[in-house]
Amino acid sequence: MSTSTFPGLPRWVDVVVLPAFSLALALGVAALVSMAVGFDPGQVLVLLVKGAFGSRAGIGYTLYYATTFVFTGLAVAVALHGGLFNIGAEGQATVGGLFVGLAALAWAAVLPPVLMLPALVLAGALGGALWGAVPGALQAWRGSHVVITTIMFNFVASALLSYLLVNTLKAPGQMAPESAAFDPAARLPGMHELLGALGIAWPRTPLNASVLLAVAAVPLVHLLLQRTRAGYALRAVGHAPAAAHYAGIRPAGVTVGTMALSGALAGLVGVNEIAGMHGRLLLDFVAGAGFTGIAVSLIGRNHPVGIVFAALLFGALYQGGAELSFELPGFSRDMVYMLQGLIVLFAGALTPAVAGWLRSGLRALRGRAAAPGAGEGGGG
Repeated sequence: MSTSTFPGLPRWVDVVVLPAFSLALALGVAALVSMAVGFDPGQVLVLLVKGAFGSRAGIGYTLYYATTFVFTGLAVAVALHGGLFNIGAEGQATVGGLFVGLAALAWAAVLPPVLMLPALVLAGALGGALWGAVPGALQAWRGSHVVITTIMFNFVASALLSYLLVNTLKAPGQMAPESAAFDPAARLPGMHELLGALGIAWPRTPLNASVLLAVAAVPLVHLLLQRTRAGYALRAVGHAPAAAHYAGIRPAGVTVGTMALSGALAGLVGVNEIAGMHGRLLLDFVAGAGFTGIAVSLIGRNHPVGIVFAALLFGALYQGGAELSFELPGFSRDMVYMLQGLIVLFAGALTPAVAGWLRSGLRALRGRAAAPGAGEGGGG
């Protein structure tokens, strides 16, 4: 899947106007659906925004969800820049979280926090990288398509986590398939703790220090892709593998490395969810975030900055939708899922059509501006 600009569209239109227009169309259709089932679209939108950004607690939850979506969105975008459609961020995040849990259970009693927390980050990235590199190697050297193998690996990762939790890692005497609670040394500090140390009052929410990791990952990924030799090789293989091979780049090695990097970014979800939020290893902690990352990457046009805004959008939908279902009787979570689906539809499958409408509009405007006598008053 190419990340290049649609033909006939300036880059700023491709990056800014196209996703904004797609979002506006999705919201418009969602408003019509809301009216059809008896809800006031204006009230729905106000409550959605209020739930996501109307309080410090709401902002904390929104940023917590957005942190996870930044990781999965970057994971998908890196793979797309390399010409690979990674649908396995869900499984890579799962294995990343498994590695975080194993590291926390094994090392928390012997490592001080100053070493334990970086070890958790490295463990999550390593787990995701390994789970992403295998489908990359299968495509590079065996011809297995990465779309198929990453989908299959999602199920394998889920089954592996379930097996280990039920048979090996479950806390003694506990019925639920969960590990024992981590030692405090293996827990990322919450943002309420960090801000409290600076004298800033902040409510207790799931938002934790991994948001700082997400903030750091955004410029680092951009610099890697645009300012390094490895990033150039990655993009060259993604756009023209034959030309890249002619230039001395090994496409097979780059493919494996791209999927490993993509998986490492997805694996950082485990740091946010396992070490930052739950404090124990449990089932289904990813909860579809890997698939949401595909939409986040598409809406963000595969650019790290765009991914931040798209992640905030989906974080607001998750948090605002939860509040909306409480504040508005009869409004179910299914309506929020419908809105998310519409955004994915317009930002993904219908993007070429929307780009065509914008292209036609720009041509009409340019033709009117270039027409002889444009802007002059007509004769009487």
